[in-house]
Amino acid sequence: MRFPEANLIVDHFDEPELDFCHDQRSHHPKDGLYLYGPHDGPRKLREVRIGVVGTSDGIGHFRSWSRRLLSGIPVPPPGPTEKKDRLHLADFAGLEETFGITFDPDRLRSLTVEFDAIERATRVQNMHEAVDAVARIYTERVHKFRRNEEGSIDVWMFVVPEIVYERCRPESRRTGLTLVAGKTPKKQRARSPQSFLFMDERFDPRIEDVFDDIPDFRRHIKATLLSIAPSQILRESTLEPTAFLNSAGYPKRTTQDPATVAWNIATGLYYKTQDRPPWRLSNVREGVCYIGMVYKNLPNNRDNHVCCAAQMFLSEGDGVVFRGANGPWKTGEYEYHLNADAAKELLGTVIEAYRDLHTESPKELFIHGQASFNDEEWQAFCQAAPKGTNVVGVRIRPTGGDAKLFRAGDYPVIRGTALNLDEKNAYLWTSGYVPQLDTYIGPETPNPLMVTILRSKHQKPEMRTVLADIMGLTKINYNSCNFNDGLPVTVRFAKMVGDILVMGSAREGGPQPFKYYV
Repeated sequence: MRFPEANLIVDHFDEPELDFCHDQRSHHPKDGLYLYGPHDGPRKLREVRIGVVGTSDGIGHFRSWSRRLLSGIPVPPPGPTEKKDRLHLADFAGLEETFGITFDPDRLRSLTVEFDAIERATRVQNMHEAVDAVARIYTERVHKFRRNEEGSIDVWMFVVPEIVYERCRPESRRTGLTLVAGKTPKKQRARSPQSFLFMDERFDPRIEDVFDDIPDFRRHIKATLLSIAPSQILRESTLEPTAFLNSAGYPKRTTQDPATVAWNIATGLYYKTQDRPPWRLSNVREGVCYIGMVYKNLPNNRDNHVCCAAQMFLSEGDGVVFRGANGPWKTGEYEYHLNADAAKELLGTVIEAYRDLHTESPKELFIHGQASFNDEEWQAFCQAAPKGTNVVGVRIRPTGGDAKLFRAGDYPVIRGTALNLDEKNAYLWTSGYVPQLDTYIGPETPNPLMVTILRSKHQKPEMRTVLADIMGLTKINYNSCNFNDGLPVTVRFAKMVGDILVMGSAREGGPQPFKYYV
């Protein structure tokens, strides 16, 4: 790449701080939770209501793992090639001690599904039909429970055997399996033409509803549970890796160490069952709202229409997903643009929700995405925003090695380093060496994000303000307990949210909390 100036400014941003209980702060979620507890956490121990759906073995694995989660899980000793002091790892002290919540593993709402039924369903020759059948085995148990049982569930845990992971994803090949005939032809991937359907009066068109979805078990579960409760999908081998050994006596899967697994699942459990996230950003600017734009092609849509949505994240850290209108929004291979009406309606819905929470409109509204904005949609965004709200469009794109920055020493560039190209463009290294952890967690020299301030309704913000905001947004992924992510939350989960919104069972409905999608 040719740089515009011979001399460029290299900047650095301090690690954003996080707020925890008792007005205490820490840079690391694990340190803050261990020392102080969750921000705005329960004043007294709260029991969460967990529903578990799985095979008898899967439920057994979850119960035994839950007992360890409650009592605490230490980090295993270092291996022969590892450092003695691994500051990126931390013992998990226990669910009650760390988060102030608990549950009884022996009194879970456990719903058993039969392994043999799952195994048979995964062999149905049409992939769409097979994945739909497997997902229904799990979700119909939840529906039956809700019809016949009293009491609500805070979060549903779906514990799946390895065959679900291996056979029920879009990239699954099912090589070597003996497949069985179902209700649809093996190679059918879309609904049949209407003229063909009307030739046979005995044909039930509902059979082809499976082609409105992507054949992905996770998306099926998340889409169905959007109207019920937050959910979490766990592989049996994640909970009990030593129960799945190869011929040499080693676990078939390489998983994270047990303490890290506990930290991540417990953080997600707290986030999905409590009113407030476990931590929030310190020193946030009041009246600022961040929106992540989501675009996803609708599967098998003959008009090539696209689903659009917006993820809104506030200074408190939590998020809400708003569905926009479906339409012909794809204008290029990687470009998506709304028409004026759709853009105005979507942003108007977001601002209305912000007012409901804060009784006033945001002062600044940052729209993050990986695409640009054309004149029509940008003018509509500005018209939808109140007069005093500054709307700022920011494009954030990962890079693939077109720019590298090196420094002296054994470790790569420090996280938080920025290379300013001009007033509108900069590289930002959200991944890199972290002095507090004395390590860089990554396989190769880190690549920066390319950040561009595209448009602004009023005064264009300083690039340093935009980059500092992005650094903060890399620390509010509440589905894990990592020191940071490489992408801001506004961009990181865009594909995941879009994948769920285009599923047939998720195409209707109003705004939903972000926790339902992760």
